[in-house]
Amino acid sequence: MRYFIILFCLTTYLSTAQVVNVETLRKVSDSAKWTGSVSLDVSLIKNKNEIFRIANKAHVQYNNQIHLWLFVNDLNLQRIEGNSLVNRGTQHLRYNRRLSERVKWEAFGQAQYDAISKIDFRGLLGTGPRFKLTTSDNYRFYLGTLIMYEYEKADQVLTDRVQKDIRGSAYLSFSLYPKDNISIISTSYYQPKVSAFKDYRFSTNTSLLIELFKNLAFKTNFNYFHDAFPVSSDIPKTQYELTNGLLYSF
Repeated sequence: MRYFIILFCLTTYLSTAQVVNVETLRKVSDSAKWTGSVSLDVSLIKNKNEIFRIANKAHVQYNNQIHLWLFVNDLNLQRIEGNSLVNRGTQHLRYNRRLSERVKWEAFGQAQYDAISKIDFRGLLGTGPRFKLTTSDNYRFYLGTLIMYEYEKADQVLTDRVQKDIRGSAYLSFSLYPKDNISIISTSYYQPKVSAFKDYRFSTNTSLLIELFKNLAFKTNFNYFHDAFPVSSDIPKTQYELTNGLLYSF
């Protein structure tokens, strides 16, 4: 089903999503079709400073039951007292090929920049199997085990800081539908450097969606990210975001 989504954000804390959670974007279809969505988050926070934030996400997917293509474009801008502080963007392309009822093969590429984490450019290329652990329509569990190449260049504050690494990327995802009007989707990623497992990243994303009326729902989303070795020592190892909003679809 084609649809367009507008999400108005009610509350936000600290925002630095660095791993794209494609599980919340995969759409199940019984026939070959294109699907897609667009979302807009707007936040205004007043404490010691006045903070204004705009986030935009768009995705498009093609699925014919054998092949699945998924593209995500995620942009974020945050201003404090009129000054641009956070400028972040991610573009993610993923391909799935169905090998059996329970196994798919995945490949993906990702480009990213993140001012708050002092990342001028981070490029990822990865591939590996994805396993469907359950067959129930009311609860679905998936396990992915991928290997990926990472190229990371720090911003101009850290000159000539470039890293080229091989990382693992394991994820566990589940989707629960306890009632017709309630959905819970969660994915956790663990991404260690192959040559040094103490250098790892861990993230988790959980979304709760409650349908209020036809085409209108309340959504709560929580992102948590931990990087054992960030680009610079003045960057926090742990960052998170909590968002509440209204979701309209058609």
